[in-house]
Amino acid sequence: MSASNRATLAVIIVAKNEAADIGDCIRSVRDWADDVIVFDSGSTDGTQDICRQLGARVFETDWPGYGEQSNRALREARTDWVLSLDADERISPELRAEMIAVLESGSSHTVYSMPRSSSFCGRFMKHSGWWPDRIRRFFKREQVTFFDAPVHSHLVFEGTVGDFRAPIIHYSIPDLRAALDKANDYSTAGAAAAYAKGKRASLGSAIGHGLWAFIRTYIIQRGFLDGAEGFMLAVSNAEGTYYRYIKLMMLHRHGKR
Repeated sequence: MSASNRATLAVIIVAKNEAADIGDCIRSVRDWADDVIVFDSGSTDGTQDICRQLGARVFETDWPGYGEQSNRALREARTDWVLSLDADERISPELRAEMIAVLESGSSHTVYSMPRSSSFCGRFMKHSGWWPDRIRRFFKREQVTFFDAPVHSHLVFEGTVGDFRAPIIHYSIPDLRAALDKANDYSTAGAAAAYAKGKRASLGSAIGHGLWAFIRTYIIQRGFLDGAEGFMLAVSNAEGTYYRYIKLMMLHRHGKR
């Protein structure tokens, strides 16, 4: 826990069925964070029990979307600073040291960004658009909210952004089954969000966007330098993009069900 002369820190995590990952996530922060807050939206694999055993405060709720769920967790924090994590992420010792230095010395920045080192099927990617993949997750509690988005949210704030050098470690996609599941889930959510905004799609646009996703990942973002996993990731990105547009087309054709 923090020393008395140090700014305080809460870690917030939104989760569902993350029993395989969330324990290591919490262990990477619990010895130096002042509070760990988990918002769980209906886990059936014991995620809640793991979190409570590790000292986290757990709130069991519905799922209003990623942005609002994150804001719910943020409203429960009472600390000076907040760190937002996904269950499959870990804070490296080097990044922990940088964060503690800010807590001890103070900062004029409102938000800090950091690189994220992500693995795909066992390989930490160095290209393919996955590195350095800077994300903003460490911020002053009273000056930041999350944008209300159903899938990928971002921070809303005024002020300056500082940079950490050490990365968050992200065990993103352990195997091809997880890749397929994520492509399916994200394409469904993305299609629903686009449908709600009145956007449309066609077979041609689905094919075109899917092809472009492959070219962007494998060639422009040099996924070919990530070996076989780089090709696999490019195909996965193309597949998810194709299905997002096809699902949007089908929503307009048959109506939302």
